[in-house]
Amino acid sequence: MSELWVFGYGSLMWQPGFDFAERVPAAVVGAHRALCIYSFHHRGTIERPGLVLGLDEGGACQGVAYRVEPAQRNATLAYLREREQITAVYVEATKPASLLDRSGREIEAVCYMADRKHPQYAGRLSLDRQAELVLAAAGLSGTNIDYVLNTVRHLEEAGVHDTTLAALAARIMRGEVS
Repeated sequence: MSELWVFGYGSLMWQPGFDFAERVPAAVVGAHRALCIYSFHHRGTIERPGLVLGLDEGGACQGVAYRVEPAQRNATLAYLREREQITAVYVEATKPASLLDRSGREIEAVCYMADRKHPQYAGRLSLDRQAELVLAAAGLSGTNIDYVLNTVRHLEEAGVHDTTLAALAARIMRGEVS
């Protein structure tokens, strides 16, 4: 059994929930981080959906790669599938990633890509619509506001500035909806 690499671009960056041997800044090319998934479970409900991040097609995304020891591979994948695949809105995929630790290492990492054909795929929503949804939503894992603010804070701490998420965070902190 081989080691496993997992790419985190949202809450996995600040709350992985599994044991890992190494945590390294990383980037994936060909996909970008976006609030493009309606959340009916963790950060919203069917009546008041929230928004959570998906890894969507195109662009590039900086995040974190976690190396998992071979003995923990199956347990980690089972945990991630239970956490990320509640409604099957993500497609589990293996993508090439570059580790940004000056080692020059290139790895293959498990990523959870947004399924554009799934009914929960929100696509590209205006900042106004995103703020409206985030301000009103809460689910089993807490408020949608906390999810967005925690994500932005952890991205900034990792040296990653996501302009769109930062603008949304500023707007929701002011309670602005146009």
